[in-house]
Amino acid sequence: MKLAFLLSVLITAAIALPSNPNNGRASISKVDGTKFNIDGVTKYYAGTNSYWIPFLTNDGDVDTIMSHLQTSGHKILRIWGFNDVKSNPGSGTVYFQLFSSSGATINTGANGLQRLDAVVKAAEKYGIRLIINFVNNWTDFGGMAAYFSACGVNSNEQWYAATRCQTIYQNYIKAVVARYRTSTAIFAWELANEPRCKGCQTSVLTSWIRKTSDYIKSLDTDHMITVGDEGFGLAGDGSYPYQFSEGIDWAANLALPNISFGTFHLYPSGWGVSNSWGNSWITSHAKICKQLNKPCLFEEYGVTTEAQHCSVESEWQKTSLGAKEEGMAGDLFWQLGDTVKSSGQKTHNDGHTIYYGSSDWKCLVDEHVKRIG
Repeated sequence: MKLAFLLSVLITAAIALPSNPNNGRASISKVDGTKFNIDGVTKYYAGTNSYWIPFLTNDGDVDTIMSHLQTSGHKILRIWGFNDVKSNPGSGTVYFQLFSSSGATINTGANGLQRLDAVVKAAEKYGIRLIINFVNNWTDFGGMAAYFSACGVNSNEQWYAATRCQTIYQNYIKAVVARYRTSTAIFAWELANEPRCKGCQTSVLTSWIRKTSDYIKSLDTDHMITVGDEGFGLAGDGSYPYQFSEGIDWAANLALPNISFGTFHLYPSGWGVSNSWGNSWITSHAKICKQLNKPCLFEEYGVTTEAQHCSVESEWQKTSLGAKEEGMAGDLFWQLGDTVKSSGQKTHNDGHTIYYGSSDWKCLVDEHVKRIG
């Protein structure tokens, strides 16, 4: 009788215990209306981009950089989950997928996806949430062009619709998703970096986005999915970014059932528009997100003139944060800069880079995080 009574008490107590917010599904980042919920907190979130962090070869360097993001109050980090090559660069160089005319081989070795493992592990340790991107529209780190000889196409436009290309692409997605399917460090899976289809009917990309997002959802019903596009193709002032010439219909793509939130980028100098134009670009996207009841992530932005980093980009941040009740859910500047401890060298400066601890960092990170609260 005593044993039965004790067992009953233990069972009752176990049922009464609250679920641990740091374990399992309770910690999976998710959509909450037009905002994001991370670890049970729904709010506007700040973060950044680091294409290079999965290519570091020292775990301690990855750990240090993640710790800097945590202490700065950043929560979301967007990274490259691709690194495609057409010839083996050797054991000392990181690559994730090797292409030949016969197909693709996924590198799961110490200079392959184990480097991505280190990033995910460090993100878990420091509470950073990762957006992992599967392929590049551009040729940096291989991109769609790396697939061409393996799947018999010669353009990105053909790549989106070619069955063999998409089979190889989905095989890679499956391999990456399987590694981190249960990780709370994953914020979202991202289809591509800045996908375009110049001169295509917008149905080409919308169909590809639908099929790919449906496929990812079949592998992982928990984590969010997003496109990773620049935000082209919507009603506006008629300037180049608002046009549909790059094959993007932004609202149609965001409305797809398995696209969790919208992404858009902002680079005025490359698009032939003014820096101040960027404010209406932000609010135009927010309006659509509000209408569709999905969050907007201001996913990449920057100016190359260092003297303008703070003055220009902080205004965009304020505009985005000011629209947090009108569809905006967060922003990630391009790009993170830091010093690699093992080498003493600074990471890549492409003109947009904001280095940890700099005056620009104080402006665009410390002060921005303080405003968010």
